[in-house]
Amino acid sequence: MKYFSLVFLFILFSCGNKEDILLSKSNVTIVSNVVDHSPIYIFFRTKEKDTLAEVNRKNSIISTNWILNIDKRLPLRLVIPEVMKLQDKKRNEVAHKNELAQNYYSYADSIHKNLAFLPFTKVYYVKEKPKSSFIVFFSKKNEIFVDGFPGSHEELKSFLNSFPKEKLGIIRFGFAKELSFGTYIQNKVLIQSLKIETKEEFIY
Repeated sequence: MKYFSLVFLFILFSCGNKEDILLSKSNVTIVSNVVDHSPIYIFFRTKEKDTLAEVNRKNSIISTNWILNIDKRLPLRLVIPEVMKLQDKKRNEVAHKNELAQNYYSYADSIHKNLAFLPFTKVYYVKEKPKSSFIVFFSKKNEIFVDGFPGSHEELKSFLNSFPKEKLGIIRFGFAKELSFGTYIQNKVLIQSLKIETKEEFIY
């Protein structure tokens, strides 16, 4: 029952309305605990035939660590623009800026049955295809292409593990804008579990 409540994150707002977010899932915990944090929610909404992302940051405090709880069903084309706005707000803050405050995505660890967190403070999102010739791309169907050549997740893991550490910086990670946020998190967890930090990510 406890794990079920993690997969469905239930939020009871002061107005008495109960909302729910279907959290992303992975089998690895990157960060297990975050203190001094503020929650931000991005809900999955529908209006007629359209899918919408609705942001609630009423309880966010600029000087704290931000935890973004995002519904896994949302496509990146709706999520990332909202995340970029939040990043800009925090990065451009002057009066109450806290250089130590981080940003995290929340997700459920399906193996250890706990809530986990994925840091993304240093990531800058770019909404176009990278000009670099060495690209790891995750398609809408979560197919993987390394410099245009298809491969499996296990092959990607083996490739990244064997890649010279001093040259990892030349790799650019791209994600299809129609990829679901839940699948994006699974791929991000894979990348970070290999101790690879991405400073730029391309959504196109």
